[in-house]
Amino acid sequence: MSTESDARAFLASRRARLTPQQAGLPAYGGNRRVPGLRREEVALLAGVSIDYYVRLERGHLAGASEEVLDAVANALQLDDAERAHLFDLARAAAKRPVRRTRRARGPLPDSVLRVLRSMTDSPAFIRNGRLDILATNHLGRALYSPLFPDRTTETVNIARFQFLDPADATSSPTGTCP
Repeated sequence: MSTESDARAFLASRRARLTPQQAGLPAYGGNRRVPGLRREEVALLAGVSIDYYVRLERGHLAGASEEVLDAVANALQLDDAERAHLFDLARAAAKRPVRRTRRARGPLPDSVLRVLRSMTDSPAFIRNGRLDILATNHLGRALYSPLFPDRTTETVNIARFQFLDPADATSSPTGTCP
């Protein structure tokens, strides 16, 4: 079993064994669709949002603080071994590598470049999340000309220029900041 499914099964089973009366809550209505506490009741007892508790119970324990884990353990009335198991599950979830989906690198689609080139009345450029300039129109290249070196093999990066290039007036000690 995975860490997520272990956490899911553990928290759901502990919630199911605890009645509202045992948790000190009033029992509204005679028929309960779920055994034990509802997720909303656990969230209320733990002092977290319902959405956050649902996320935890779905096995997403990575990033949960010790305070939150303690509050959940108290709400579910976990004994010392169960509490230690909950913290072990959270540590295991934190060690699991996060998968990041990356789009394949490649040239920008022709349709995007056509739209960019069609913008003739205003400067424009396209950048990625790393602040690399991927494409510009003519006015954009003219407006941001200090960014573009004479050599075209180097990737143009706004942050690198801003903080490291002496051609940028704001990077010098006597330069003015915007």
